[in-house]
This record gives sequence, C-alpha cells and structure tokens, in this order.
Amino acid sequence: MFGQRLRLARKKAGLSMQGLADRTSPKVTAQAISKYEAEKMNPSSSVLVGLSKALGVSLDFLMGGQVEALVGVEFRKHSSTSAKDRAHAEAIVIEKLEDYLAIEDILEIDLPGDPFGDLVTERIDAWDDLDKKARALRKQWKLGNDPIPSMSRLLEDKGIKVIEADFAERFDGLACEVKRSGDLPNTDVVVVSSRTNVERKRFNLAHELAHRVVRQTGNATIKLEKAMNRFAGAFLIPTDHLIEEAGQARSGMTHMELMRLKRLYGVSAAAMLMRLGQVGILPQSSIDYAFRTYARKWRSSEPDPIRDDEGFGAFEHPQRFERLVWRALGEQLISPVRAAQMLRLSLATVEDNIRG
Repeated sequence: MFGQRLRLARKKAGLSMQGLADRTSPKVTAQAISKYEAEKMNPSSSVLVGLSKALGVSLDFLMGGQVEALVGVEFRKHSSTSAKDRAHAEAIVIEKLEDYLAIEDILEIDLPGDPFGDLVTERIDAWDDLDKKARALRKQWKLGNDPIPSMSRLLEDKGIKVIEADFAERFDGLACEVKRSGDLPNTDVVVVSSRTNVERKRFNLAHELAHRVVRQTGNATIKLEKAMNRFAGAFLIPTDHLIEEAGQARSGMTHMELMRLKRLYGVSAAAMLMRLGQVGILPQSSIDYAFRTYARKWRSSEPDPIRDDEGFGAFEHPQRFERLVWRALGEQLISPVRAAQMLRLSLATVEDNIRG
C-alpha cells in the first residue's frame, strides 16, 4: 500500500522520480524511489519523513491503513482535466478518508444499515419511473414533500461519507466506493468541491444519491447519466409540491417567479426550468425556446445565485467528521495535537475552543 500511496502523491505533485529524489532530504536516489513504489524496498523512518515533507502529504496518508483503494471513481469534471488533476484529487480524498475512518474507529461507531432496501434497481422502463423511485425513497426516509434543508446532512445521516475539498476549478467533485483494509465492509463517499456554487453542489449530491438507487437503466433509450439527473430533479423538487407552488399547465412564467422557485428548492435556474418541463407545468416548446435564448448562458453563469452564508448555503456543508473529532477530543480519546492535524487547524485555535 505504501508504494501505491507514494506513486499517487508523486503524481499529485507533478514530479518525476528524479525530481522527487532531488527534493527529498535526507538524500535518496531515483532508483530507491522506484523500488519503494514497486514495494521492493521500504524507506527508513528519516527518509519517510523527508518524502512526506517533499510531497506535501501527511505520514498518515503515506502509511495509512484504513483505505485500500478507491473503486469506481467517477469524477464530475470538465473535458480539460489531466492525469495530474486526477491524482491530486484522489490524494486529497484518501488523506481525508484516512482521518474520517480513523475517528469512527476511535469512537467505535456502529456501521449503518442499508438505507435503500428493495428500492435498488437495474431496470428503468420509462422516465416517469425515475420520479416514482425518487418519491418512494422520500417516503421510505419519511421526508415528506418539503424542500430538503441540507443534502450533505441527509446523506451523512444515511451512512454516506460526504467530504468537501478545494479541488481545481476543473472539478466539481467525485463519487466512489471505498475499499477498506482487512475484513471491514466497503463504504461510499461523495466529494464536492468547495468552489462549486450551492445550487450545483446540492444537485451533484442528489445525482450521486441516484447512483445508489438506480445502478443501471437496462434500457438503451434511457442513458444512465441523464436518468440520474432526472432522479435528482425529482428528489429535490417533488411533483406535487411544485404544482402547489407554481400551478398546473402554465402558458408562461415570469423571471421573478422562476427565481423564487429556484431559491425555494435550492437548485440552479437551469435545473428548475428543466423540472418545470418534466412535470408538465410549462410546455416543452417553452423550455426549448428558453435554452435557445434568455436561458442559454445559465449553464455557465447562475442568475441570482444563493450566497454561501444565506438560506441553503448556510447548511450545505458536511459537518459530521468535524463533530466526531470534537467529540473524541471532549472524551479525551485523542490529543489536541491530533485534533488540530485532523481539522487542519492550528493548535492554538483548538486549545482556545477547548477552554472556551
């Protein structure tokens, strides 16, 4: 595992083996690094510390024993992403997961049960079936029809790890299954970019939730990613609730009404417009016209955006990991130094929060 982590960290840093050797102190050769990565030789403790500093990663990342591999990594990305971008993103995720899973072990937290039951399917016969699945999941989770205050909190409560990370602008986030070391069961993680706006972040989380319920469509006429978007829209914006808010069979809608609706459900204006067409409140011809004209730029520039400190923006941040760290610290299961390292805070800040 050390060899895999070293190779990933080196790719994240954009270094060749010789480049890493030149940067490491105490001195090490490129040949030695090649043997480390091939698991043919292990570094001394001093070299290990030197590699960690040269690569800008923690020793926990290089030597961690919680995460064996990320399986089925699905990036939400733009077309210009590079291998270095992917390595950088995966390294960030693994480093955060090592801490996350370690703190759960320290607190001896029970593993959650299956939150989906018999709702999981690999066959979708019609687009409306996705709305039915979303409605059934809301019913099973007792969510009612109201807008969901925090998708992050909802997924965390259902056992899905949610991590927010500062990715490059080319990434919105990623989702994958985490293969754990030993006999521990796998877990799922969704990672969102801190640079992504609130509207898109919520939709991304709902999209990844859809992947947990609808594994395949089994239907050549319904593409999987489009199906996930349809499920996400239906989950965030239930049909009955939307009809109560907007009315039925409208011939048109003002800009102000559309902005109110997007803020009511915490979604983008483009997603809101799509949903109005899916439900049949606006005719498809109006939706098509909108995206050819005034809504054409909404996919790249969000109108009337929700700020990070207002409404949904104030709640749409994963908080479970941070809560667990402070809990372990309060129970004196970890030291202030360890807590500071996990929370990426200074020791002085942690000690101030201990004393109050």
